[in-house]
Amino acid sequence: MKKFKYYWEDFPVGAVRDFGGKTLSRDDIVRFGREYDPQPFHVDEEAAKRSVFGGLIASGWQTCALAMRMMCDAYLLDAASAGSPGVENIRWILPVHPGDTLRVRLTVLEARVLQSKPHIGLVRNKWEMFNQKDEQVMHMEGYGMFLRRDAPG
Repeated sequence: MKKFKYYWEDFPVGAVRDFGGKTLSRDDIVRFGREYDPQPFHVDEEAAKRSVFGGLIASGWQTCALAMRMMCDAYLLDAASAGSPGVENIRWILPVHPGDTLRVRLTVLEARVLQSKPHIGLVRNKWEMFNQKDEQVMHMEGYGMFLRRDAPG
């Protein structure tokens, strides 16, 4: 069995991790918007200027995808991940503009062993995404499942 850097035991309640630092360009925003969320304020600069946002903004789904990528790069690809049963409480608090640099703060809210599968631990996290001005642009809560380092039997 492959040895991982992170197991369930490495996500104690109260632990905080900061990671990321991805800058979104105009082209990044338009490309994602055209493919997945083609609302005018994501794909058309002139239409976006006339919108309530006053300019081009990233799709909220793009910010979620970026958070996922940053998690993978920061720890998830080195973790004994067993997937996730889902996320909840997604809030897009402020728009993300071309040139914004985003980072994530992960806080562990809960960690417990699954009774039905004692070799797996469940972790409930809060993810907060911030721009370069330290303004919170997204809030999300969700779950990750990880193999236990010293699982019984």
